[in-house]
Amino acid sequence: MLLYRILKFPARIAILIYCRNIRINIPGRLHSHGPLLLAMNHPNSFLDAVILTTLLNQPVYSLARGDAFKKKWASLFLKQLNIFPVYRRTEGVENLTQNYETFSDCKAVFKKKGIVLIFSEGRCINEWKLRPLGKGTARLAFSSWEENIPLKVLPVGINYQSFRSFGKNVVLNFGNPIERGVIKGSENFGVAVARFNQELRSQLNGLAFHGSPKESEFRSYFTVSIPFWQKILLAPFASLGYILNAPLYLPLRKISLQRAAPLEHYDSVLIGLLMILYPFYLIVIFLGLWGFLGALPALCITLLFPFCAWCFVRIKKQA
Repeated sequence: MLLYRILKFPARIAILIYCRNIRINIPGRLHSHGPLLLAMNHPNSFLDAVILTTLLNQPVYSLARGDAFKKKWASLFLKQLNIFPVYRRTEGVENLTQNYETFSDCKAVFKKKGIVLIFSEGRCINEWKLRPLGKGTARLAFSSWEENIPLKVLPVGINYQSFRSFGKNVVLNFGNPIERGVIKGSENFGVAVARFNQELRSQLNGLAFHGSPKESEFRSYFTVSIPFWQKILLAPFASLGYILNAPLYLPLRKISLQRAAPLEHYDSVLIGLLMILYPFYLIVIFLGLWGFLGALPALCITLLFPFCAWCFVRIKKQA
């Protein structure tokens, strides 16, 4: 979709500023091609999808909770972002039949060698552990295999140093592809789903970190060493970065804390607001400086705002 392509580049820049470091265990997986189903844990709302989809080279279609599609304008907007609805019983039993249409859309993507992202836990909760897996991933995989689509299911574990801090470290772990041969024999559907989820869970358990931020061993998974010379070099720009960007960031952080109920959505609400409003903030700065300094000096000073923000995130204390 056109809107997806337009927003992918600024979203990638935003993630580079919002996250201090993103460590990937198998960087080559970012060049994956379809038909591929990314089966991911879900600890941090739609920020999980934003990070993964901006990093992968090929366009990614995502599945999201169906109640986000209630309003017509929201439905049109989300579909322009390559997002399909998935309905749970809690969102109305009458809506469950619409999942068949979503599965058909996903299989159409697979037939074009595309990539779909599904959150195998179903529900988002800010915690450092893997929750029980639903049946949706297995159902979509089996439905595709029944139509002889050479689909591979790739387990993905995303891990956050913090769910509240700006400038967090993220670890993205890719597993080994699960192919049709993992389910052998003529077992009934229930047994096949159980075997599939057992294989998927065994991989995700090793890809998603388990523990508490209070444990030194757990914190060591995320800690990134910043050379002392780099801290000294970036310190003046970092201090300036906080001052220059605080007029926008601090009010948006307060709004996000007030509006993100439950707080599982705080990170996503904040980065969503920043992605939308930060370009306008820079435009206002540029236009204001242009009248006094001229175009070129105004542009150079305006570009300092995101650069200094990156410097601040780079050397700030790791949560």
